[in-house]
Amino acid sequence: MTRLAAAALTLAALGLSATPTLAITPKMISSLKQMDPQTRLEQRCDIAALETIARESKRFKPDKVIAYAFGDPKFDTNTVTAKGAAFRSGGEWRRLSYVCKTGPERIELKSFEYKIGAVVPRENWDAHYLVP
Repeated sequence: MTRLAAAALTLAALGLSATPTLAITPKMISSLKQMDPQTRLEQRCDIAALETIARESKRFKPDKVIAYAFGDPKFDTNTVTAKGAAFRSGGEWRRLSYVCKTGPERIELKSFEYKIGAVVPRENWDAHYLVP
């Protein structure tokens, strides 16, 4: 299974859909707890990206985040640094970088700092696991 397919299945298992605002639910927490620690951390931080960007921006309504689109994220205990992430909003992809810190269970969000980058041209989507 490709990394993209695995991520899609994971997000589907969490009950995530293309909604502009998310709140982590008990069902999501239950699903996260069943994942290995690194996957749990990455998925929790992807959820944080969706939640935070949707909450803080009137311009964007993200429905998908890919932490590894332009480079592998770095993992350090309860922290993900994803300098090569991307998110989809309104049918277009944008570059994203973030640093996400969680509690020891890798579910409780401690901090999330991010920077939104440029639009990713459509012709670059396939090379970076970005789907329409």
